[in-house]
Amino acid sequence: MYNIAVKQEEYLTYILKDLDSNSRLEIVPEKGGIVTDWTIQGQKILYLDKQRFKNPQLSVRGGIPVLFPICGNLPDNLYSYQEKSYILKQHGFARDLPWIVTNQDTDNGANLTLTLTSNPETLKVYPFEFELNFTYKLREKQLIIEQSYHNKSQEKMPFSVGFHPYFFCGDKTKLTLEIPAQEYNSKTGDKTYSFNGELDYNLDEIDIAFTQLQGQTTGFTDGKRNLKVEISYSDLFSTLVFWTLKDKDFICIEPWSAPRNALNTGEQLNYLQPDETYTAQVSIEIY
Repeated sequence: MYNIAVKQEEYLTYILKDLDSNSRLEIVPEKGGIVTDWTIQGQKILYLDKQRFKNPQLSVRGGIPVLFPICGNLPDNLYSYQEKSYILKQHGFARDLPWIVTNQDTDNGANLTLTLTSNPETLKVYPFEFELNFTYKLREKQLIIEQSYHNKSQEKMPFSVGFHPYFFCGDKTKLTLEIPAQEYNSKTGDKTYSFNGELDYNLDEIDIAFTQLQGQTTGFTDGKRNLKVEISYSDLFSTLVFWTLKDKDFICIEPWSAPRNALNTGEQLNYLQPDETYTAQVSIEIY
């Protein structure tokens, strides 16, 4: 049995529930359409820094932020289009803007559809008219994010998109990573290292990108909590970024459609023709 409720705290929050499996998901449409919380039988799946979340001057650190129309950062936050320069900050603007709830139902899941459209402010930094429709579907121990990207402008629209899930993890030494790649790149992209499944969590920060993927499923097993997370993604997503900070109780495994700075380099960059729509899907399942 599925249920959708709302609560008003700092922001209006939608609560999706699968009552049979005791799976509970919270989404805040007006703050970037972000998933802020997911628990299954009382066990926390996602990490959220609640103090940062309450501060509108700080970027959210936690939940599942949406990255669009870029993933990562651009050098000096700049790119050029038709001989004009634009400033676009890290990960784009979708995670900061209010999304609109355009549908909700409990047909074969607790389902919530959110929509984001271009506006005069987005056109100043990204000169394309667009419409995004994301449907979050909670079914038992699985979250499915169905996505639709529509180019409403008269020009071919370049874009990249990604998700930045923060998974709660109390002891990283008990993790077993399952990433479909044999090498990764440094954050700057100038060095490549072989990957055997192990990382040094004593480093202050790990920020690496897997760009030569050999499959469409990734995830990890948390031996301490006897929990497995499996992430599956459409072929739109060509890059996986792993990020964590020392002494913080999270790891991020992020499906990106293109590596950082793709808007300048063109690497793995996607394009939509005028009036064209592209659909994709990411799912996260817990075992």
